[in-house]
This record gives sequence, structure tokens and C-alpha cells, in this order.
Amino acid sequence: MALADNAGCAKPSEDFPFPEIIELNVGGQVYITRHPTLVSVPGSLLWEMFTQKNIRSLARDSKGRFFVDRDGFLFRYILDYMRDQQLVLPDHFPERSRLQREAEYFMLPELVKMLAPKLSKQNSLGDDPCQSDPEELSPNADATRNLSSASATLPSAVAGGPGGAVTAGGGATGTDVRRAGFITIGYRGSYTLGRDSQTDAKFRRVARIMVCGKTSLAKEVFGDTLNESRDPDRPPERYTSRYYLKFTFLEQAFDKLADAGFHMVACNSTGTCAFAHDQTDDRIWTSYTEYVFYRE
Repeated sequence: MALADNAGCAKPSEDFPFPEIIELNVGGQVYITRHPTLVSVPGSLLWEMFTQKNIRSLARDSKGRFFVDRDGFLFRYILDYMRDQQLVLPDHFPERSRLQREAEYFMLPELVKMLAPKLSKQNSLGDDPCQSDPEELSPNADATRNLSSASATLPSAVAGGPGGAVTAGGGATGTDVRRAGFITIGYRGSYTLGRDSQTDAKFRRVARIMVCGKTSLAKEVFGDTLNESRDPDRPPERYTSRYYLKFTFLEQAFDKLADAGFHMVACNSTGTCAFAHDQTDDRIWTSYTEYVFYRE
């Protein structure tokens, strides 16, 4: 029985082919854990991998570590769960659905249940990756939405009437109430400054214009020019910071915001400088700028 304490130093045998301490390479991330941890949930994928007799059937990397071709970042939560069968996530965890998919892959049904959306808003794990949306936490959110919908049908909500205005873009067939709100657009730009302090033809190169704000306002202003691929199926009354525009002209974005009744209330910018080449004095300036627009 005294030999059991030295199991971590013992070499693998035919009856027990795995060492006590196991190194894993999961998607390029290295993890070191004990063998009992990996087999702590019977029937799981890791249990099946590390209880088999034929150790040679498992994939290894160039350094002999067992290789698993999955998300290396999310595996830390899988491994934490394997240690004590509890789940602890950071506040406002943004990849809950992806972690649920990883739990399904590793055949951990109890973890899948923990990650599944709950009907109760008192669930300690939260119902949605974006738990900071205030309208979802407000008990009067539904009533506010109902009042907004009802106000759109009132006789006063006509073009030129109190509180009413024609929707932006000119494509609407009726009238609607313009709601107040903020929209922030940001972009990263760069330009080259030569020895004679003259900028080249690529004075401002904008790779992408980002859009932050309430989904309904962003869609109202930018319409089909709004790319929603990074945050699809976003409810209209939720906030997002992942949309961007299909064009890269700031003036075009300003025109659309002005047409929708927004005006700029704040802006800020940061910049860095680096030499373009070792052989010249040309410098490349890069900046990140945000413009905040508001509509009353």
C-alpha cells in the first residue's frame, strides 16, 4: 500500500498504461493534469480515451503529449469541471454556447444541462452571454416595449406631428416614432508621413467601420449596409458592439446618421507611430477613432 503514494513516479505498465501525471495538447494549449481527473466522469470522451489498454491509438504531438483537436481556450473550463463536477464562469462570459458545444463533444451531459439556457432569470449562471443588457434585467422592460409599439399607432404619430417622423431611408410605407438613443461608430485608420512632411495618396486607409448601439437603431440608420455576420439573430431591443458597415467611407456613415436625425455629441482618438522602413525616415501613423452620435 505504501507504493501507491509513488504512483506519479511509476512507469506505465501493461495493466496501467498511463502515467499519473499526463500532459495534454488541446488545440495548441498545453495542460498538465492527473490521470484520475481525466477519468473522473465515467462514460465521457476523456474517460474512454484514458481507460483503454491500447495507448498507441491516441494521437500525440511532436513532444509526445496527447493531442486533442479542440478549442484550447475553452478546455480549461472542461478540465475544471472534471476536477470537482462544478462550473464556475467569469462574469459576462461571452462564449457560453460554444462551451456548451464543447461539453457535448466531450460527452458531459450534466455540464451541458448547466450551460443550457434557463427560463428563470434568477439562474446564477445567467441566461445569455450578454448579461449586462439593462432592458433584459429591468422588470418593466416588457411594458416599455408594449407602450412603444402602441404609440406607433396613435394618430399623433404622423409626419410632422408631435413625436412622429418619417423613418430614415425613405423606404417606409408609413410613419413611425423616432426613439432617442446613442450610436457609436469607430474605425482604425493609418497614413504615411514622409521626410518632407507630405502625406502620400493613401492618406487615410480605413479597414472597417464598427457600429455600437441598440440593434433596432443601427438597422434603422444603416439598413442593408449593416453587416450582421458577427452577431446574427440579435433581438431588436438588445445592444451590440460587433456590427460593422459594408462600406469604408466615414462621410457616407455621417450622411446616414444625419438623415436619421442624429448629431455628433463626442469623439476621441488615439494614435501610434512607427518607422515604415529601416532605410528611410517615413513613418506610419495608426489611429483608432470613435464618434458618438445621439438622437433626441
